[in-house]
Amino acid sequence: MLLNELLRDVPGIAETRGDLNTEVATLSINSREKQKRGLFFCIPGAKYDAHEFAQQAVDNGSVALVVSHFIEGQAVPQVRVDNVRSAMSHIASAFYGHPARKLRLIGVTGTKGKTTTSYLVKAIMESAGFRTGLIGTTGNMIGNEHLKSNLTTPDPIDLHLCFRQMVDAGVEVVSMEVSAHAIDMRRLDGLTFEAACYTNLSQDHLDYFHTMEHYFETKKSFFMHGQVINAALNADEETSARILADIKVPYLTFGISANADLFARDIEISEEGVSFRIQLRGVEEMEVNMRMTGMFNVYNALAAASLAMIAGVDQAHICEGLASVRAVPGRIEMLDTGTPYKVILDYSHSPDALENILNTVRMFTKKRVIVLFGCGGDRDHGKRPMMGEIGGRLADFSILTSDNPRTEDPEAILEAIEEGMKPTHGKYVIIENRREAIRYALKMGRAGDVIILAGKGHETYQDVMGVKRPFDEKIVVNELLEELRKEAQ
Repeated sequence: MLLNELLRDVPGIAETRGDLNTEVATLSINSREKQKRGLFFCIPGAKYDAHEFAQQAVDNGSVALVVSHFIEGQAVPQVRVDNVRSAMSHIASAFYGHPARKLRLIGVTGTKGKTTTSYLVKAIMESAGFRTGLIGTTGNMIGNEHLKSNLTTPDPIDLHLCFRQMVDAGVEVVSMEVSAHAIDMRRLDGLTFEAACYTNLSQDHLDYFHTMEHYFETKKSFFMHGQVINAALNADEETSARILADIKVPYLTFGISANADLFARDIEISEEGVSFRIQLRGVEEMEVNMRMTGMFNVYNALAAASLAMIAGVDQAHICEGLASVRAVPGRIEMLDTGTPYKVILDYSHSPDALENILNTVRMFTKKRVIVLFGCGGDRDHGKRPMMGEIGGRLADFSILTSDNPRTEDPEAILEAIEEGMKPTHGKYVIIENRREAIRYALKMGRAGDVIILAGKGHETYQDVMGVKRPFDEKIVVNELLEELRKEAQ
């Protein structure tokens, strides 16, 4: 494709140098990769400025550059833009033939609930007869086919390639997680969402956003600039009012305690799941029976139902879709262990998420709630003592261990968690090695106990000093249980 064709719909082009009739065959953000007639995006980052690696990209086959400032001495064409990330989103769309224009996009943003809500939306749309795709934390899907992805919201090149694959596979509707990082990094520029919802806001990602205000304003901006055509907002989330005060598009509110357009009543929560009635402004009513438990899944179901209603799905298919989901990978996922105690895998890695899972499990646990958790390295330090306090206050026993320590000292992370744990006088032990910590938890489990393995969820690796080592907790649990059975013989 010619460079000038790729640039046709790109806003913010300031100036160009060189021959824009240059043929482009690939798009790249990695200067080290060999490219066949590549277009390289010089993204200025927090740690590195890709302008410094432009020559390496050219040496490896890039034939043109998108830059925020011209690089002197370069013979290849350069396109100077106001924002390289935004330009990349528009160019990637053009490169793959604007596939998103052929799809109905439904977005989910918020600190918690994005993954589960997006799965529920997918299930509802499939119940209604649509060929559906999913983009999110646990990977991307076309129907039931899984595609790997490293980011909640992929970078624009991968994102639009995924859209292209979806269109070619006959997908009509895409249920998509929208992260605050993606909004801030302009990965979604040029996309239009038929509907999008706002689930909630709680502390997370302050290593990137620094303040809760910046974090909130980033999420709010998603609804403010015409990118979302219809919105659904959690009326029980106090920050929703600040979005509703300025929103210019049609919206629907959902909730439990607030005066919402769509609300749940007669809620019953058990170990097997939740059942409740959904009412729409007191006019329509539907009975929902879900096989996933927890009050937070009532909210996730309300969010998904709101989005489905906006998309024109009828009550029967909404109820059918919600009832069809047995589990979402790594989200309060009950493992099949064959033990007299239960083992639950959950991705809860923020204070609110940990509190939610502990409160939920407490409702049906016959004996002790045992929780194993840590905190990720190179991330928000402030939440570490907060999570320690929550574990100490709500669990009968806590096992503090490593999550993804990344480049930090695991012991330093654990000390920070312990600072919040100590004042609660809750019972706990520190075992840095996560495999050994899980072994300890399984060994102490007794009939009626529930063991929660928190933090890793669907992840199949552990990130230590920049190396992602295989660590799938489903496999680890099975291996350890087999070891323990042999020891008991």
